[in-house]
Amino acid sequence: MTRPAQTPPDPTEARILAAARTVFTKKGTSGARMQDIAREAGVNQALLHYYFRTKAALSERVFLEAATRLFHAVVPPAQHPDTPLEAMLEAFVTGYIDTVRQTPFLPGYVLAETHQHPERVLALMTQIAGGSPAEAVPRAIAHLQRMIDARVATGELRPMKAEQLLVNLMALSAFPFVARPVLSALYGMDDASFDRFLDERRADLPRFLLNAIRA
Repeated sequence: MTRPAQTPPDPTEARILAAARTVFTKKGTSGARMQDIAREAGVNQALLHYYFRTKAALSERVFLEAATRLFHAVVPPAQHPDTPLEAMLEAFVTGYIDTVRQTPFLPGYVLAETHQHPERVLALMTQIAGGSPAEAVPRAIAHLQRMIDARVATGELRPMKAEQLLVNLMALSAFPFVARPVLSALYGMDDASFDRFLDERRADLPRFLLNAIRA
């Protein structure tokens, strides 16, 4: 049976999406203007509005693509029942940093949208996860708690709530991206040195978290 031919990607749409990612990274979604994105993409605003009628529609598309990549980077290791806790932490940190460094506006976008339009974030996360987060999250937390409790019973780890570990994991992974302007000012980081800093953090953060919860 012959497979139906896939529609080739629209180069103009791809250029607009790439420009939006660049502008969102520099100015944040709230500070970005459609005029900035059109200029970055090398198109006029009429063409930009033809493809994406509003900034909200464009930012939602960019966020959905980036968040989908992030979700698939960090969730599969956590869902596999045989994944050791150490491997899960390392896979999460590596997947998060390697994905977000390509779309560094993503954590700031999530924070801003959560405050301004929480219903939009919930709808997008439902679309990404293929189901309600209200159903999937408790299962994931219960699985993680069983992993922790099993290691506590052997004396390897100290007692800890899975929710607290997840918050620490997400916060410590996201902070360098959210606070990049502050870190750049404090440590004099340019793009190359910040990239090296992220490489170091990929290696250091899983060890830091494990040492923090060991008995």
